[in-house]
Amino acid sequence: MSAPVLVLASRNAGKLRELRELLRGKVPGLDVDTQVIDAASAGAPDPVEDQVTFQGNALKKAREIAAHTGLIALADDSGLSVEVLGGAPGIFSARWSGRHGDDEANIDLLLGQLGDIAAEHRAAAFVCAAALATPAGTEHVELGKVPGVLRTERAGEHGFGYDPIFEPEGAGRTMAEHTPEEKNAMSHRARAFAALLPAVIEAVSAELKSRSQN
Repeated sequence: MSAPVLVLASRNAGKLRELRELLRGKVPGLDVDTQVIDAASAGAPDPVEDQVTFQGNALKKAREIAAHTGLIALADDSGLSVEVLGGAPGIFSARWSGRHGDDEANIDLLLGQLGDIAAEHRAAAFVCAAALATPAGTEHVELGKVPGVLRTERAGEHGFGYDPIFEPEGAGRTMAEHTPEEKNAMSHRARAFAALLPAVIEAVSAELKSRSQN
C-alpha cells in the first residue's frame, strides 16, 4: 500500500468517495484508493470553525489538518445565502435555529422569517468554499455557487439541510426533488472542487515527484 499523499478534512465517507472519483486518473502515479484519505484515517482532530466567512473556515481547516498530518489537505465549508437577509444564514446555516444540524427547525425558522416576502424577492444561493493547504504553506481557495430561489413549502424526499425549499435557477424543482446523482453533478460543492482541481493536481504531482527523487 502506498503512503497517503492527500487528506480530506472530513469524516464523511460520501465526500471522500466524491474526491477520489474527481481525482481518479488525473494524476499519474496516484492511487486514489490508498493515497487519498479522510481525517479519521489520518488521526486528525476536528478543527474549530470560528471564522466569519466560508473561505476563512475552509482555509483554517485545511491549514490545521496539513500541519497536523504533514500531508496536502483539502477542506470545504458551505451554506445557504439568502439575498433579502443580507447573505444569512451563511456560515450559520447548520445552526440557524440554535441547534446544530436540526434541519427541520432551521427550515421552519427560515420560512417564518420569509413568510411575507414575495416570490420575486426570494433569491438565494448555495455557496461552498473549497480550500487546499500544503505543509510548505501553499494555499488556494475557490468558491462554487448554485443560484436559485426559496420555495414557501417543502418539496422532495432527497438531500438534506435546506434542499427541500431551495429551487436551483431554471430547474423547476427543488434540490430535494433531484436524485443524489443529479445533485452531486451540479452542486455548489462539486463546482468549488472542480475549480480547485488544477491546484490540487499540481500540488499532488509535485509531492509525488519529490517522493520519487528521495
